[in-house]
Amino acid sequence: MADKRKRVCMVTSSVLVVRWFLRDQLRALTQDHDVTLIVNGEETALQAEVGAGVRVIRAGLERKISPWHDLKVLLELMRIFRRERFDVVHSVTPKAGLLSMMAAWICGVPVRIHTFQGEVWATRHGFMRALLRFFDWLVARLATVVLVVSASERQFLITEGIIPADKSRVLANGSICGVDTERFAPPDPVQRRMARQQAGIADTDVLFLYVGRLAIDKGILDLAQAFDHVWQQFPQARLMIVGPDEEGVVARMDAMALKARVAIQVHGYTAEPERYVQLADVVCLPSYREGFGMVLLEAAAMRVAVMASRIYGITDAVEDGITGLLHPPAMISAIEDTMLQLLRDPGLRERLAEAGMQRARRDFSRQTVIEAVRQFYQQLLR
Repeated sequence: MADKRKRVCMVTSSVLVVRWFLRDQLRALTQDHDVTLIVNGEETALQAEVGAGVRVIRAGLERKISPWHDLKVLLELMRIFRRERFDVVHSVTPKAGLLSMMAAWICGVPVRIHTFQGEVWATRHGFMRALLRFFDWLVARLATVVLVVSASERQFLITEGIIPADKSRVLANGSICGVDTERFAPPDPVQRRMARQQAGIADTDVLFLYVGRLAIDKGILDLAQAFDHVWQQFPQARLMIVGPDEEGVVARMDAMALKARVAIQVHGYTAEPERYVQLADVVCLPSYREGFGMVLLEAAAMRVAVMASRIYGITDAVEDGITGLLHPPAMISAIEDTMLQLLRDPGLRERLAEAGMQRARRDFSRQTVIEAVRQFYQQLLR
């Protein structure tokens, strides 16, 4: 009998995207298909993370626009696709989507999938917004099917004329990978208390936490300014910021000469965000753009209250007033008011945390999303 396993290639520009979102999907797809990962990262280290069943190929994909370099990467991808004769090319992240969808279309790859998970151009203006918007439009036309990580993002993209409704889908209840409910589980109270003490957080302190990329459009400077006002009213408030600083955000924050700087801890990249989430009373995501906001689900699964911007993507992750509180984006006074509301009402924090945990585990478990991905591939390739 002929081998019916299809040759699947997933392409992304970011090692962090593989570690945070794609690793378990890649492993699951190896049950039915021969899987290759193309990424801008060191092959040996990634091979150990994704497992022996996934072949890793390094390509020079970069997030920033660099026409000459991008042309070389496009040609590199075309050589790989012609040599490997993949049945499916599936891209995640914008630059990977543009270059791999172009290369796959030119090389005649029969199934071309791109996953949208937040639009860079949504917060841009002028020529750069038009250019990046056109790139997303082109990716959607070159793909044979488009996946979107949330229903509200899909509707936004349809309304903006970026993606056709008839070839776009949201798998399961949304999110790119679902929540690992074993990893992101409510901590033991005794262990949590000890961990907070080691981090310099007292029992009477209320800790607000941000975990993720440190970028301006994540609203971190807005959060810091709002916290500065809050701390002057509630000195027991604390703020912790955790993640890789991609845009000099910490230096900008330090330049703001915040009175509350003594109550703000900053930590770099972590491969174990759950170690920080377990310390928190509230997890914050004051972002200007999101495809979904996975950190909010992970915090909810650990029974931690959340607050975030009321924008597309996040409105799928958080039910306002039920599993978390939402505020307008880029509005410092609204962020401050939301923080004060959660500070003043411990019972509200408890109610939001409990409802959030139940919803995260019921509707967004990793097993649910990965099974939806497997079924999607099976239906697409039968």
